[in-house]
Formats: sequence, C-alpha cells, structure tokens
Amino acid sequence: MAFIKLFKFEDSTGLLKKEYEKGMRRAGRIWNVLTIQSQTPEILRDSMRLYNSTMWGNSKLSRFDRELLAVVTSITNECEY
Repeated sequence: MAFIKLFKFEDSTGLLKKEYEKGMRRAGRIWNVLTIQSQTPEILRDSMRLYNSTMWGNSKLSRFDRELLAVVTSITNECEY
C-alpha cells in the first residue's frame, strides 16, 4: 500500500500554511484533497488556482452546472470527495 506523508494545519509553515489558511477561510476546515497535496505546496497553490478559475471564473456555465459537472465527474471516478 502506498503511503503519503500528510502535513497537518498545526505543523504547516510558509506557503503550505498560507494555502491551508485560505482553505480554512473558504471551507471552515482542511479537506483531504488539500492535505494529499501538502508535500508540494506549489502544486497545492496551483491546483487551487485552477479550481477557483474553473468554479468561479468567467464562463457561460452557471454555478449550478459547474457544481453538477464536478459531482458527476467525482461519481464517475469513484472519488470520495
């Protein structure tokens, strides 16, 4: 079984802490999708930029449609989150 070391909010520093703090403001908690990327804070930052652009950026799709597509994709991929 693969093992990925995860960094907790309390143990975070620098860029990781900054990204975790954004996550706390956004969702009130740190979701697993963030902690799984904690080894490489630059990837976490860029991943969240892509997510925010996709979900909140300029688009012809409504917010509801974007969320619906995200849910369908997660179900198709058998993703827990």
